[in-house]
Amino acid sequence: MKKVQKKYINRELGWLRFNERVLQESYDKTVPLIERLRFMGIFSSNLDEFFKVRYATIKRIVAAGSKMEGQLGISKSKELLDQITKIVIDQQGRSQKIINDIADELEQNNIYILKEDELSKDQGKFVSDFFMEKVSNVLMTIILNELADFPILKDSAAYLAVNMKASENGKKITRYALIEIPKIIDRFVVLPSEGDKQYVMMIDDIIRYNIDKIFTMFSYSAISVHMVKISRDAELDIDNDVSKSFIEKLYTSVEDRKTSDPVRFVYDRTIGKDTLKFLKSKMNITDNDSVIPGGRYHNRKDYISFPSLGRTDLLYKKVTPLTVKGIKREGSLFDQISKKDFLQYTPYHTFSYITRFLKEAALDPQVRTIKITIYRLAKNSQVVASLINAAKNGKKVTVQIELQARFDEQANIQYAEQLQEEGVQLIFGVKGLKVHSKICVVEREENKKIVNYGFVSTGNFNESTAKVYTDYTMFTAHQPTLKEVHKVFQFFNTNYKLYKYKHLIVSPHYTKRSLKKLIDQEIKNAKEGKKAGIRLKMNSFTSYTMVDKLYEASQSGVKVQLIVRGICCLIPGLPNLSENIEAISIVDKFLEHPRLFIFENDGDPKVFISSADFMTRNISNRVEITAPVYDEDIKQELIDTFEISWNDNVKARILSDDLISPYIKNDKKPLRSQFELYDYYKRKLE
Repeated sequence: MKKVQKKYINRELGWLRFNERVLQESYDKTVPLIERLRFMGIFSSNLDEFFKVRYATIKRIVAAGSKMEGQLGISKSKELLDQITKIVIDQQGRSQKIINDIADELEQNNIYILKEDELSKDQGKFVSDFFMEKVSNVLMTIILNELADFPILKDSAAYLAVNMKASENGKKITRYALIEIPKIIDRFVVLPSEGDKQYVMMIDDIIRYNIDKIFTMFSYSAISVHMVKISRDAELDIDNDVSKSFIEKLYTSVEDRKTSDPVRFVYDRTIGKDTLKFLKSKMNITDNDSVIPGGRYHNRKDYISFPSLGRTDLLYKKVTPLTVKGIKREGSLFDQISKKDFLQYTPYHTFSYITRFLKEAALDPQVRTIKITIYRLAKNSQVVASLINAAKNGKKVTVQIELQARFDEQANIQYAEQLQEEGVQLIFGVKGLKVHSKICVVEREENKKIVNYGFVSTGNFNESTAKVYTDYTMFTAHQPTLKEVHKVFQFFNTNYKLYKYKHLIVSPHYTKRSLKKLIDQEIKNAKEGKKAGIRLKMNSFTSYTMVDKLYEASQSGVKVQLIVRGICCLIPGLPNLSENIEAISIVDKFLEHPRLFIFENDGDPKVFISSADFMTRNISNRVEITAPVYDEDIKQELIDTFEISWNDNVKARILSDDLISPYIKNDKKPLRSQFELYDYYKRKLE
């Protein structure tokens, strides 16, 4: 029987391949040492979210008894759960070895992460004093034996499972307890230095050092302490109670997430069998949950905040964000945009142009309205402050805020309430669709006529993440495009009505059709011997429909170049299917976040920036904006940035059907795209 050629990579397995690339950064010795530890934190944080969202979804399918052949790319969802667990156990094992190696290298650099049995007398006194002053009063300690109901463990919180052996009335007894690691204290505590030596201790081990102080009222002959952690299903189940507002429903659903079903249980592999059996039984851990034996510490995501210790030699060199060429510091930004479009590419450029635009709109007497979409915001958002300022100055401000931005729901609810109180008109999106578009438009009265100014972006309007996420934002006064941005806001209010667009490509109604039409044109050009090619940069590529379309393009002779940071379900280089497709992924200092689409178009490239990945949810289940770029200078600039990324031979990996993506190595001069992009923009200013 002829073997059927595998055409797709399963989405979940593709995600684990992406996180493998993050793990690669933590053992890449060209990455500064403390940064490697922080990549370990990112790897762990990613894994937490994966289990709470993707693994939880598959577990629901297993519970429903559904077969997912075709959808999941594997015959049985239970088989997929087992496969995921096997891969994660392997990754966790290697990650523990990497952490041990990093700890050894830190010691070579006079930085010591101490355990509770490694303290000197002076250090012991410091740790005891710190525990009594900072830790003991905020510890949540639960004695389990006497409880009728086992306590509900918090999602992704870390707990120390305590086993106390004792003899009472001639009988041997075991008393169990749980200690929750407090989140209000930094996970890493810096101890006093001794000469050139610097010392750090985890709060977990400070608790272990002082364990007798916690259980001083009990008499025990032996005590053991091991860490455990649980991850819960993070899917929101929003009820249909018509008497509640959407905010009330969402708030209730976010609260319910705290007690949702467990999907992963991670434990210290040295834990006693009796303790493990007791905990699994009490927490109803089943065969459909992922049970992962781990190391001594969990919640490794906290490594993201490992202290710098003033060791700039062990960190990435800080660079100052650049200004955008052509934008003057003084004078009206609107006046400058009226003459020419501008491109901001954070973090190479400063994010401040977005806040400057909104601040000017808030104060300009000629501005009448401001409309903006919001997905994720900074903790103390200057964007929100400017919008409130505008409302106070009598502008009509409309904000479409996505309350279901995953894991930012609570923050967005609070911002929504704050904006409402200040007189900002809020739109809560379209039923059944998330609003993921990144758009803003301002109406300004000039010579008794309304003129539009605005920006379209690939990223969130978040000044914090803009320091580490790479994203394009295009400022424009192109009236036809901005009039269509107004149409998108009209759709939010009257979503039963379908609007037509000549310039913007808008999900969920037009993106699939428009992208296929653009690809078809490249296929036609290739068949006619004209210049043809497709260059795409995105976060994830999971739509099998779009995969098949690019396979068709490849078979027609169209050269396709893909830069995909995360999941890629397409398999490049398959004989008679994807021979003309190459795919790479870049994981480096910054998180690659922009979406850029370039179609050769017989030598007159069509260039788009977008909020949408090639994922079913972006194409069919969200409101997304893909915007054409008409300014020839910006077109070339975007093509240049793609080429710089494509030629990376330091941090680029080759995507294929293998779990581990090899770094691109060639004889060319080393080119690290993120560093080269900064230099590219620096040269523009010279």
